[in-house]
Amino acid sequence: MAGIKALISLSFGGAVGLMFLMLGCALPVYNAYWPLFLLFFYILAPIPYCISRRVVDDTDSASNACKELAIFLTTGIVVSAFGLPIIFARALVMAWGACALVLTGNIVIFCTILGFFLVFGSNDDFSWQQW
Repeated sequence: MAGIKALISLSFGGAVGLMFLMLGCALPVYNAYWPLFLLFFYILAPIPYCISRRVVDDTDSASNACKELAIFLTTGIVVSAFGLPIIFARALVMAWGACALVLTGNIVIFCTILGFFLVFGSNDDFSWQQW
């Protein structure tokens, strides 16, 4: 039952994060839909880590180059997702208020993605790998 509660809370977190992203785009004061490009970063962020989890054997406790490369690539994607709205705001493509809403949405979405991997990342009976 704890897995169901975690899944519901992660769904709520994702919905709240997307709400902040949409508010930063669609409010009549801002009316700029360029921040929707961040959806690509949300999709791309977990992919390197998922691939490395499939390739790497977790029984070895030593450092693994594949897993470290995946974490490096994921970090680059996350930093780029935070940098893009700031660049848009500096270039006057979008307003600073929209940038603040989008950055808030980024924090919520990436915390939700991290929470997903913390909750469902272990290899127990209730794991995302069996889906």
